[in-house]
Amino acid sequence: MKVGYARVSTDEQSVESQIDALTAAGCERVFTEHASGAKMDRPVLAELLRFLRPGQDTLVVVRLDRLARSLRHLIDLMEDFGRNGIAFSSLNEAIDTTTAGGRLVFGIFAGIAEFERALIRQRTVAGLQAAKARGRSGGRPKLMTPAKVSAAQKMLSGGSTAREVADAFGVSIATLYRHVQVSQSAQP
Repeated sequence: MKVGYARVSTDEQSVESQIDALTAAGCERVFTEHASGAKMDRPVLAELLRFLRPGQDTLVVVRLDRLARSLRHLIDLMEDFGRNGIAFSSLNEAIDTTTAGGRLVFGIFAGIAEFERALIRQRTVAGLQAAKARGRSGGRPKLMTPAKVSAAQKMLSGGSTAREVADAFGVSIATLYRHVQVSQSAQP
């Protein structure tokens, strides 16, 4: 079954021309939404994606920008459609994954997505190596430095409770316990 999705950004705009085009393209059901394409939360789109049946339905849109908020979002949706056996068609861009040419376009989208992921991985690794070369390591900075551990140990030896010491250094008692040896007399 062909299922259409029509979206306009504001309530002042009309989805009628999109509905007409989708109906003319053979859509038996059309989901309509009044929401900005930039919004992450589009309830009608989420409902539509749950509605589509793998191996049976084709999602049809008038233009690609009616469906996705960005190229990354479009690629993610196209990958999901491919994994779930859902065909896709965009009328203006003449993309139809039920045809050889449409599958080629889909393959190009998938290739772009894989390329983008590889570039991100390479940049991440390069950034970590550069930081390591400068003497920095990844991860969250330690709350208890060696100097703080020594000072905390002195406070505990001087009669402060573990709670007082933890509060003084802005850490939890568990963090304090991991870093210093707390005697029974210094318990909270």
